Amino acid sequence: MHISMRKIVLAAVLALMASSAFSQNLADLFEQNKQSVVTIYVKESLNSGAGDPRTFVSNEGLGSGVLIRDDIILTASHVVANADQIMVQFYDGEALEATTTRISRMADVAVITLKKPPSNPQIATLGNSDDVRIGDEVFVVGAPMGLPYSLSRGVISGRHAENNLANDGKSLEFFQTDAAINTGNSGGPMFNYKGEVIGIVSSILTRSGGFEGIGFAATSNVSRALLTERGSRYFGVESLLLSSEMARVLNVPQGSGWLIQHVVRNSPAGRLGLQGGFRTAVIDEEEVLLGGDIILAVDHIVIKDEDSIYKIWEYFNSNLSTVTYNLKVLRGGKIMDFRWVSASFEPTRQ
Repeated sequence: MHISMRKIVLAAVLALMASSAFSQNLADLFEQNKQSVVTIYVKESLNSGAGDPRTFVSNEGLGSGVLIRDDIILTASHVVANADQIMVQFYDGEALEATTTRISRMADVAVITLKKPPSNPQIATLGNSDDVRIGDEVFVVGAPMGLPYSLSRGVISGRHAENNLANDGKSLEFFQTDAAINTGNSGGPMFNYKGEVIGIVSSILTRSGGFEGIGFAATSNVSRALLTERGSRYFGVESLLLSSEMARVLNVPQGSGWLIQHVVRNSPAGRLGLQGGFRTAVIDEEEVLLGGDIILAVDHIVIKDEDSIYKIWEYFNSNLSTVTYNLKVLRGGKIMDFRWVSASFEPTRQ
């Protein structure tokens, strides 16, 4: 009995020592990587939807991101997709302006480029997410509820993938985790215990509106493939593919079209002069903004169905050099032509 008790005490001491070492290791990892994490503040200007194309409502938002090059930050697309202004704050308090340069709404990842590099950049390392296994320990750093540089830890609970033609047939892959994720964490990095970024925090699955133990992060390999090794050009519109019935109601002279609901002011689409919607309507239980431009074709690709949109995005992203695209647009019953000169794309590698 005495020997058995000694074994129990020894096991408890070893467990305590292991726990202490684990906590110290996590604390060290946080200290080593925290300065690569940034807090992102955005301002959006959205039409009120009341029927006046000149009436806009300003919104402010908050998210997180991670520096992967002197002037390049990875974040979530839903944080910056509609942002007219982006301000990035670093750990030392330095604040710099940025613009969205590449984006994948399907994978919920985006690249924002700083107007100038920070004074003391600490660049994170992108890990190989293919090496990650279910059960691996991870930690997340971000600004939940506006509290910057907050840390949460957990494990990889699952990984989910689906093929999507809009991304050249590549799988859109997300990690599932039980690490606490809340508003403000979006776009922040998920680290492994080597201090490498293996995911970009995306969203949570919830019924209560708060965190319930199911969070998601786009994998680092998907982020790398979509944003740093090829195009995913940023155009700056929020749009909706019209069904044949909606196209008929809106007098579109073909089977479908790409209805622009919102245009980011300083985006390529904004500089082209494309216009978003201004009248809210509910169609098939979905709220949409009507009255905006309808894109009918991009060069030789006529928009007829969902496959046409996939082809357009593949076409946008297939050429890394400077390209001129010709857009055919329906506005107020008249067909207009627009030319978008898209700058060359320089891959970002680590």
